[in-house]
Amino acid sequence: MELTEALSTFFLALVQGATEFLPVSSSAHLIFLPRWFGWKDQGLAFDVATHFGTLGAVLIYFRKRLVELSVASFQYLRTLEPSDNSRYTSYLLLATLPIIVVGWLCKDLVATHFRSVALIGSATLVFGVLLLLADRMGQRTKQDTELTAWIAMLIGIGQVLALVPGTSRSGITITCALVLGFTRTAAARFSFLLAIPTIGAASILTLIDLIGANEPVNWVALAIATTTSFIAAYLCIEFFLKLVEKIGMLPFVVYRVLLGGGLLLWVLWV
Repeated sequence: MELTEALSTFFLALVQGATEFLPVSSSAHLIFLPRWFGWKDQGLAFDVATHFGTLGAVLIYFRKRLVELSVASFQYLRTLEPSDNSRYTSYLLLATLPIIVVGWLCKDLVATHFRSVALIGSATLVFGVLLLLADRMGQRTKQDTELTAWIAMLIGIGQVLALVPGTSRSGITITCALVLGFTRTAAARFSFLLAIPTIGAASILTLIDLIGANEPVNWVALAIATTTSFIAAYLCIEFFLKLVEKIGMLPFVVYRVLLGGGLLLWVLWV
């Protein structure tokens, strides 16, 4: 493995892990950065590795909460008596359905027509402004226990927009939750837990594509990508949940506006 390839793999995996759970769009960064630096496409193996890395991070970070949800779900299956935790689990699954269905039906369209820098820049800019409006205008009073099936479905439908690079999966789900009146922490926590079935489904689909493509796998690059994305994602979850109520969404909105504007200027320049 050449040094340049190792460094590009490390850097892009770091970016993927750092941006997966922040409302700034990881897919946008992974599309324009290789073009900016002139790096070759990392391939399906890289996608699988970073998906599993970020999935592992959120699973370990929320391990106690996931145990609570799992126990409550099994108790519901045994007794048919719902609890707050069993309902929360059902809401996570319900909110995942729209993006799985639309993502499966439109995956070829997304892969071929949704990767232009102009589209990425526009989505980064527009959805960044929407995030700010939601943060400023939302009531920010509702807690996790006030989730309903209807709210979960609305957030899940909003998550479908994340198929457009630049939108940000965490960004759009947090935006929807803020619009619906949830606190920043409750919105972020639901968004991060929603990432588990969403990223899990994406990982399986990408793995199927990788097996079908019969690509040679560079196991060193795979290990670098998985480990780096795992560490970066875990630290970002920790950072975001601890500080989100204090710092709000403005720093991320400013970053998105600068990034989106910069990408649009780049399109005009080149």
